[in-house]
Amino acid sequence: MLSNSEKNPGLRWVWGAAIAFFVLTLTLTLHRYYTFYASFDQGIFNQVFWNGLHGNFFQSSLSSTLSTNVVHDGEFPEVSYHRLGQHFTPALLLWLPIYALFPTAATLTVLQVVLVTAGGLVLYLLAREYLDRPVAAMITASYYAANAIIGPTLSNFADNCQIPLFVFTLLLAMEKRWWVLFWAMAACILAVREDGGVTLFGVGVYMALSQRFPRAGIATCILSFGYILGLTNLIMPLFSEDVSRRFTIERFGQYVESDEATTLELLWAFVSKPWLVLVELVTPITGKIRYFLGQWLPFAFIPAIAPASWAIAGFPLLQIFLQRGKSALAINIRYAMAVVPGLCYGTILWWAPRQHLLDAPVRELIARGLSKGIDRGEDPQKQRPFWIRWIFPVVSPLCQRGLTWWEKRPHLLELSVRRFWIGCLCLSILFSMTSNPNRTLYFLIPDSIDPWVYVSLPRQWQHSAAIREFLQKIPPDASVSATTYIVPHLSSRREIVRFPALELRNDAGVVIQTDYAIADLWQVEQYLPAFDNDLHRFKAMIPVVDRVVADGVYGLVGFKDGVIFLKRGAESDPEAIARWQVYRQRVEPILDRED
Repeated sequence: MLSNSEKNPGLRWVWGAAIAFFVLTLTLTLHRYYTFYASFDQGIFNQVFWNGLHGNFFQSSLSSTLSTNVVHDGEFPEVSYHRLGQHFTPALLLWLPIYALFPTAATLTVLQVVLVTAGGLVLYLLAREYLDRPVAAMITASYYAANAIIGPTLSNFADNCQIPLFVFTLLLAMEKRWWVLFWAMAACILAVREDGGVTLFGVGVYMALSQRFPRAGIATCILSFGYILGLTNLIMPLFSEDVSRRFTIERFGQYVESDEATTLELLWAFVSKPWLVLVELVTPITGKIRYFLGQWLPFAFIPAIAPASWAIAGFPLLQIFLQRGKSALAINIRYAMAVVPGLCYGTILWWAPRQHLLDAPVRELIARGLSKGIDRGEDPQKQRPFWIRWIFPVVSPLCQRGLTWWEKRPHLLELSVRRFWIGCLCLSILFSMTSNPNRTLYFLIPDSIDPWVYVSLPRQWQHSAAIREFLQKIPPDASVSATTYIVPHLSSRREIVRFPALELRNDAGVVIQTDYAIADLWQVEQYLPAFDNDLHRFKAMIPVVDRVVADGVYGLVGFKDGVIFLKRGAESDPEAIARWQVYRQRVEPILDRED
């Protein structure tokens, strides 16, 4: 592939896009990590990997703080808690040897960027099965420019970063009839997490309905559907009750009337309440439309009319649209990434008989689409995809009216398809960056205008130095409590919780208080004027510091630039106490503020 790039301009564009994506996202995400903007999930995954190196596979005290035992039953976090009860992610073991070479949370950031970048290169190989280099290169560039790829990549490490690479490899294996590799990739997709089967199910539906590989498609559907049900109802409950008591209720609680529900009960709720399902699918209508437009934009909106895109990406979209909560429709988070492979593959198939139109006017492409989807003079019944043969009698009159309207406006959209597509790519990149995904660009884009919330780069570098000064004083084997953005940097240890929690259950089954506690109050204080969650967190932290210092449980051994450093059983430093008291008086009005 590299040796041919000098002769092929399209291939040079692919490598250029891949390198640009890799360098830019890696630079930004490493900067995000080292300036203490990587957050809690990065710490969870790092602790899972670190524990795996030490033989405690998939255990995490940080994950335990989110478990139903802690959240609902009030129990103490446990160092031996198995995260497999929350998310079943055995595919992470594939990357454990790499982590062993560089056992730090920053390694996961590099790994995520590598996996997502590699997914684009496999996509190009897949596209070349159907397309000439120019269109294949454009689709690959669309992948790298997609908001649903850029946003999650500029975030904490997440298991979904494996999905594009695995799905593109699976589809390439399907096209090549490499069935051993196909089923190996199917296993990898299922191993990414428990809902990986949703994406795989969509692939099976396409294989069956397109009649290309009906038996393999049906087998894929049965495998993925059975895997999801068996895993979430039989295997994961062996580790914890988080699926039935937390995740189904938090995401799909509107469909059930009890405080817990299995995935089987949830499926029955979908079947028994079709009108509620329909309402959830289309509301909020503006949010759903924006989500569609955001996903389609980098592909010049072709997935909207590509049957294979709907077949494969439709099921991950269904999973997202049926959820409740604002984050479900956030295109910058990891769930959006699972939709992209289906959009890419559908776009490839749609362009296969239309490549000669890349430099044609956009209006000609639209006119051809309206004229019954036939580009050339072959038998129409052989040209039309399976879905058009079914619904053609319904859509034909509508297409005819649309074509008549279009022909009466000869000067509309005369620019070439290529230029229009490039414009869509640029807009997608612009929207991705200006949305400040996961606060990665905090130093360029304010988080709020009114009230003004902005942290400059020199100020954050200065503040980061104060945090590192205290981190150097914490032994690598000590138990520790830390605030969200410090957690990733301390997560390579067995015993760690998120501040203001200070207690956890160790391997001996004994509840202990952490040896150290470190809290970045300054960071929370910057964001609380505009964000209620930060205000709540701030008001919860200050009383804890007051109490443990007053009781003599912890000594306040350091306080600098809004970062407080506590050590259990130590004497408080007089200078640190004095600085704390000054700070405490200054923030008193914030504590008196109503939520």
